[in-house]
Amino acid sequence: MGFRLPRIRRASFTATQAASKSVEVPKCYLAVYVGEEMKRFIIPISYLNQPLFQELLSQAEEEFGYHHPMGGLTIPCREDVFIELTSHLKGQ
Repeated sequence: MGFRLPRIRRASFTATQAASKSVEVPKCYLAVYVGEEMKRFIIPISYLNQPLFQELLSQAEEEFGYHHPMGGLTIPCREDVFIELTSHLKGQ
């Protein structure tokens, strides 16, 4: 019996929202920032176990280290590439 991963959700992100406590991430999800415009995506934490996503995390570590000024996990790839990758993960 298989299961489906929930869809990723994209949320608009502004500096005001970053400081706001009203921007919450549901339990079992993680907020990540992607692309040049640093768009915010809410993804299931189950993606962290996937080899393709782990490769993105390795790239993030190399490019940004562990201390990023936004305080969130920043993924160093284009938004369209990230959406394609997470769509693939959702289909597994």
